[in-house]
Amino acid sequence: MSNKVEVKELLEAGVHFGHMTRKWDPNMAPYIYMERNGIHIINLYKTAAKIEEANEALKKIAASGRKILFVATKKQAKDIVAEKAKAANMPYITERWPGGMLTNFVTIRKAVKKMATIDKMKKDGTFMTLSKKERLQVDRQRAKLEKNLGSISDMSRLPAALFVVDIKAEHIAIKEAQKLNIPVFAMVDTNSDPREVEFVIPSNDDASKSIDKILTLVTAAIVEGLSDRGSDKETDATEKVAPVTAEKAAPVATETAAPAATETAAPAADTAAPATEE
Repeated sequence: MSNKVEVKELLEAGVHFGHMTRKWDPNMAPYIYMERNGIHIINLYKTAAKIEEANEALKKIAASGRKILFVATKKQAKDIVAEKAKAANMPYITERWPGGMLTNFVTIRKAVKKMATIDKMKKDGTFMTLSKKERLQVDRQRAKLEKNLGSISDMSRLPAALFVVDIKAEHIAIKEAQKLNIPVFAMVDTNSDPREVEFVIPSNDDASKSIDKILTLVTAAIVEGLSDRGSDKETDATEKVAPVTAEKAAPVATETAAPAATETAAPAADTAAPATEE
């Protein structure tokens, strides 16, 4: 995979469109290229550099075997994040953030295990010994747990990092991560404070095309990291097996062997700005 992020692709996806200038956060000033028609325009060269920086870190985390938890509960981001995170085999939260998801992880894990218990009951026939009313209650409980926690059922320990779309909307998740010193990667729009997260990707976090583009790039890096991890495991396995095979083969060979024979410009200023969410 090429690690180079093309500014043209970001431009075409509308990643450069920020919020109305009156809603800006002054701390985003270093990432703003200009103001046009009352809207801040993000410097896509800085965005590209930040994506590449984030991708390197995400790739290393994935290669280490740790999980990155994706968080996005806003309507235009939910489906995109669920699809991309699932494809990268990473956990995600797209429904309401469960309070204590990180800071009270033991309790969250118990809820996840409850789903497994219900599934086991259905498999071994115990479920059918319940009354009709009890079965209905259990089914409802299972459906609720699946909706809120099903996407993190494979996350057996705290994630190594969070990837957030819209740090204003997901401020509770970010606060929990900060308490536990879990690094946060995030799409940060011009109305947000970039100091809240460790890895800032200045970008339009409202438009679905922009969200899709950023998520495509970062999950590709994660998949590459997972691939590297798989390759390393295969290499280690080969190295461990080889000496054993050689040791066992050597005595046999000795006893039976016969005598030896002889980039460049900022986003175009004339690019039309679509209506931006206030």
